[in-house]
Amino acid sequence: MSRELSELYRSLAADADARELGLPDVLRHQADRRARFRAAGGTLAVALVVVGAVIGGQVVAPPSTSVPAPAGTPTPSVSPSPSATGGSPSPSVSPTTPGRTPSATATSPGTDAPQPPRTPTRIPDRAFYAIPPSNDNGIAPEFRDEAVLPDLCGAYIGGEAIVHRRTRLLIYKLPQAPKGQVPYGSYTHSITIYRAGRADDVLRELRQAVRDCPEQDWSSGGGSVRSRQRLLPDSGFGDESVLFEIRNAGQDVNGTPTGADEVRLIRAIRIGDVVTILSEHGWEGTSSDRAQVDADGRRAVAAIRRWLD
Repeated sequence: MSRELSELYRSLAADADARELGLPDVLRHQADRRARFRAAGGTLAVALVVVGAVIGGQVVAPPSTSVPAPAGTPTPSVSPSPSATGGSPSPSVSPTTPGRTPSATATSPGTDAPQPPRTPTRIPDRAFYAIPPSNDNGIAPEFRDEAVLPDLCGAYIGGEAIVHRRTRLLIYKLPQAPKGQVPYGSYTHSITIYRAGRADDVLRELRQAVRDCPEQDWSSGGGSVRSRQRLLPDSGFGDESVLFEIRNAGQDVNGTPTGADEVRLIRAIRIGDVVTILSEHGWEGTSSDRAQVDADGRRAVAAIRRWLD
């Protein structure tokens, strides 16, 4: 070995002996600190990148702009809120053309506005019901111009509101009666059109007239007959109805008292502005049959509804 190389080894040994080596746990602690510093530095770098991206997006993004409405589209008006004006907002007023008053209901061009029901002015034959075969005794109904209601102590009921009236006489038999037998009774049957809104007044006046005339005298065969009138409960006919009876002491064909009461039934029925009255009259002292009067009342209503429809 050369002299120079030996001196170099001695110098290195001396230098190594002069330095003190660290303990193992100290070395591990220093290595952990360096690892934590490296991790914290990486996290900080990522956070800085994210913040920069957000700030950059806000700076670079253009401000939002509203798309203009197409031509011809009305711009909605915005009413000020009560808090902004200090009071209640005024109601909006639609523009009007000078010299014209806006209508309450507007209709689109080319469409028909709904029209109120038209009150008829004439009564055709078909407005009267046809007598069923079971009640037909072979005598055809006959139209007559005569009063259908009794006098009722001189009461005047709805005469000034009449538009048109027709009355017919109808003779009938009961279903169980054989053909050729004398009729059981007859109706004076009227149909009256009243001015719009007056038909219900007519029924109200009729009710009051019956209440105000509980008794009256009739002239009959050169003498007089005392009758009693009273209202009867009634429902299920037309829009409304009035049913009352006229009761008096019964007599036979010779005028001899029979000892029993003779009862006549009269019903007035309203359908809209139309009133039909069926006044039943007996035949040779017979009394009205309630079931038959009810059935004929329903037939009368059905015929009038078909006519009005």
